[in-house]
Amino acid sequence: MSLSNAMLAIEIQGPGGPDVLKPISAPVPVPGHGQIIIRLAYAGVNRPDALQRAGAYAPPASASPLPGLEGAGTVVARGPGVTRWDIGDKVCALLPGGGYAEYAAAQESHVLPIPAGMSLRDAACLPETCFTVWSNLVMRGGLKAGERVLIHGGTSGIGTTAIQIARALGARVFATAGSDEKCAVCTDLGARAINYKTEDFAEILRAEGGADLILDMVGGPYLPRNIKALADDGRLVQIAFLQGAKVEANFAEIMTRRLTFTGSTLRPQSDQAKARIAAEVETHVWPMIARGALRVVIDSEFPLTEAASAHWRIEAPGHIGKIVLKVEE
Repeated sequence: MSLSNAMLAIEIQGPGGPDVLKPISAPVPVPGHGQIIIRLAYAGVNRPDALQRAGAYAPPASASPLPGLEGAGTVVARGPGVTRWDIGDKVCALLPGGGYAEYAAAQESHVLPIPAGMSLRDAACLPETCFTVWSNLVMRGGLKAGERVLIHGGTSGIGTTAIQIARALGARVFATAGSDEKCAVCTDLGARAINYKTEDFAEILRAEGGADLILDMVGGPYLPRNIKALADDGRLVQIAFLQGAKVEANFAEIMTRRLTFTGSTLRPQSDQAKARIAAEVETHVWPMIARGALRVVIDSEFPLTEAASAHWRIEAPGHIGKIVLKVEE
């Protein structure tokens, strides 16, 4: 298939607020070995995109400088060595960057089929979120059926997905949120909701026997409270630090209670590591979608040219679920 030489894309024109996101004409990517080119219909918007825009999360040297870490659309070109995907296949993909554009390059092994019956819009919101949640809750955190798990930020894209995956695995789920409306969403998804503005999540979890696993993206002052909330032998998995990356910790308590602290970020991991995550997500998470145990919670949709508005929305306190860009008109 012959592709045009130029495409609409969103560029970060210097570190700053959402208004530094500007539409430009950019070259269409050329697939390398093991890569496909996707004509994107939709692209997911994630907090790492906002961090990159602000100058706090540089893309890997080999990645596109354009923001955007996930999307869904149609395969339009294949590089050497591609064996799974054919021209015309409908797919969603984890991207190293470049999702805020009409076309994006993706590693073949980081691409997954659209779940049966799911729209391209909803599928565009799956890869970054599902890869992050599965790799941290299960592959790193070791979540098992019957365990108590605390999900902070329960109405974020990560939070809504984590609640549902944990429930599907048979865990007892607790989730924090900052309003009655958000707590109602967490409850609807199957969690015991905790309004962190009016309730003490550490006290609630201690009364329940402690959390076997905590998934946290707040950091900072939450660390000592997370330690208190954990059961003996509990695990804390850190995936972001919205309130600070540095804090004091009591290592005596960590040692005597045999607590495990770990965490990860997805983007800097190797292609091989991401391929392993992709395989597990397809094996374990895609069947959850098929049986109705996992759905995408959409907050809002914006045209690609209004990416700045999408970033204003993701940085506002009221959004619930995923924000998505519509690429195709």
